[in-house]
This record gives sequence, C-alpha cells and structure tokens, in this order.
Amino acid sequence: MSRRIVVGYTATDAGRDAVALGARLAQASDSSLHLVVVLPGEERSVITPPDAGYDRYLREQAERWLTDAGAALPAAIRVRTHVRFAESFAEGLLDSAHDLSASHIVVGAANGGLRGRHRLGTVASELLHSADVPVVLAPEGARRIDPSSGITRITAAIGLRPGADVLLQESIALAESTGAELRLVSLVAIDLPAGITSNESAAMHADEVFVHARSALPKGVQAEAVVGLGDSIEDAVSHLSWEPGEIAVVGSSRLARPRRLFLGSTAAKMLHELPVPMIVVPRTRKKKGASS
Repeated sequence: MSRRIVVGYTATDAGRDAVALGARLAQASDSSLHLVVVLPGEERSVITPPDAGYDRYLREQAERWLTDAGAALPAAIRVRTHVRFAESFAEGLLDSAHDLSASHIVVGAANGGLRGRHRLGTVASELLHSADVPVVLAPEGARRIDPSSGITRITAAIGLRPGADVLLQESIALAESTGAELRLVSLVAIDLPAGITSNESAAMHADEVFVHARSALPKGVQAEAVVGLGDSIEDAVSHLSWEPGEIAVVGSSRLARPRRLFLGSTAAKMLHELPVPMIVVPRTRKKKGASS
C-alpha cells in the first residue's frame, strides 16, 4: 500500500517550502503527495456571516493555487490536491491526515525566518502540541532545493527516556523507505543527571545509549553513532555536521499524552540551531483500530 504525505499549503514562500520538502520525501519514499488548503468552516463568527459568492470565490482561488503548486512539481511525483473546510488550519490538516491515513504532515516556517532556519508559526505550534501523526517542519528556503535531490541521511536524536524506541523505529523505517543513511546522535545534555558534565561521564552515557539503540536495529541495518557535546543543546547541535539533504528526527516530550505530540524543551532548543528539516514523532504508537 502506497504511503501518503499531507502538505499544508498556502500561496506563500512558507507554503512553497513545505511543498518542496514534501515532494523530496514523497519521491524518495515512493509516496503520494497530497496538497491541502484549509478554508474557514461554516461555524464562523456571527460578525462575518457566510456569503455564498465569497465562499465560492475562495474555493476557486484555493483550487487555482493548488493546481499551480502541483504543476510545478516533477511529473514522477503522484500529486493530489484537496480543499478542506475546518475551524483552524491545523485541524483541517489533521482531519486530512486521518482520512488519508497519511504517514506525515509537512508545514513551512513562519514568515520572517532566516534562510535555512526554523521559525514556528501558529499552525506548526498547534500541530506540535496536539498531532498524533509525525509532523515535518520545513525550514525557510527549502523551496530552493531540487525535489529530485532526495534524502541523503536521517539523523535520530536518541536517548534513554520513554519514547526513544518509537523514535528509533520511525527513523529506521524512514531511512529504509528513502534509501538514506542512518545516523544516531546522542546529545548528552538530554539525559545526564544534573551536575554530571565531565567528558568521561558523557562518553559512558553515550555508550549506554548507543548499545541500547544498536540492539534494536534490524539485521543488515547499519548506523553511524555520533556524540553531540557542548555547553548547551544549541551548542551541541551547532557543532555537528549537517548535509543539505539531511533530515533530523526527534521525539515528543515525555509530557505528551499517549499517541500525541508535545514539543519538548530539547526539540525547541534544537530548532534554534538546526539547519535541516525536522520531524517530530509522537511518544507512543497509535494502536491499530484505535480512535483518534
């Protein structure tokens, strides 16, 4: 069964960044790409009552935007477009992901971000605190990368806290589906107890993390292991090497409800320095047949 990737689209640079990154993921993993524009639902404020003519104009405009966005993508990518009505953009994207059984939701950065960096907008923030589907964050400028360039490496920021196994499984699956290399990164500040900062303690902790992670790797799957050291999470991330075709994968906060996202402090700090796209995965897997 073909995988499906949902992209939250707006006719802006952020929307084009999301489409470009979604296209790279789709082409590399042989997934279909679903571009979604979300329009205000019928339950709107009485201050702005429905107007059939204006609503028809909005839908026609949205369909034109989607047609143009899809036409700009390589012919090899299977593209479908959707106009969705919902109370919020994030709600519409989640509903679309559920209806399509999508593997990921892709969104762009907020306006005003630095090229190659992340700046969370309202939609991304809402998704990162409620979604039960992995959310892919496209940094500003992702639209400048050729969709056919693919995904070269998946970097999983691993630790020993609850949810680490799910994060590793998701990273392995993504690396296998895209043909990308797999890199395991231990940012030691994530798990070290307060007051333990020596290089020796850090090395011992990293060894424990990597032994646990490698024991979970399927037969034949190889992974590079790297320790991220620094005075802070941001410092550790900035000292790591990053490839243009790379994607970082992080887990949801341990404070998240089961099968839901909640952006933790570590992931938020990583975003300040991360020059590549980031995927945030729920802490626990959704059980088959479970309601959302």
